[in-house]
Amino acid sequence: MAFQGTLTRWNDDRGFGFIKPDGGGQDIFVNIKAFPRGRGRPADGARLVFTVETGPDGRKRACAVDYVAARQSRAAPRARAVARSGPAWPLLSVIAFSTFAVVYAFAAWRWGLSAWVLGAYALLSVVTFLVYAVDKSAAERQAWRVPEAHLHLLAFAGGWPGATLAQQWLRHKSKKAEFRFVHWLVVLANLVGLVVLASQGALREWPV
Repeated sequence: MAFQGTLTRWNDDRGFGFIKPDGGGQDIFVNIKAFPRGRGRPADGARLVFTVETGPDGRKRACAVDYVAARQSRAAPRARAVARSGPAWPLLSVIAFSTFAVVYAFAAWRWGLSAWVLGAYALLSVVTFLVYAVDKSAAERQAWRVPEAHLHLLAFAGGWPGATLAQQWLRHKSKKAEFRFVHWLVVLANLVGLVVLASQGALREWPV
């Protein structure tokens, strides 16, 4: 377990001192050998992160010591990278795609759902993804934007898989809670509509 504390009573000539833990308790002995190399000499008041072990004499001592500021500066790029990439697959996305697969398979088996329906979903998803990309580019250039109602209409028509992928991969419209809420309502409405139309035999073949 890692702890944080402040270096006190540092004896630079002898290369040791003590760390006062943030949570209180006894001061922890620390030797110069526990510090990372190439970071300069320790000094009183330095903020440290460390772990504790028991030395040969039975006393507790600090090990794996690092400076808090250095640890934070190294962690910042990793945190920014994680923030840019986002979660691998949000739970709602997994549920939506899984539900669609089950609904389509059942409708094809039970009501003879035509293969053109899947093709229509794929085509509309590609179009919707491209519209999202255009809208994101426009937002960055502060140009004319695609109305949100049009994005939702494309999703409702069957392009919601492309919209979901665009939100995930392009990181567009992924942080606006109100838009995301409406998006998932649209996805639900589309799936319900698919079941209703398929059960009535309206999607067995192209309409004449």
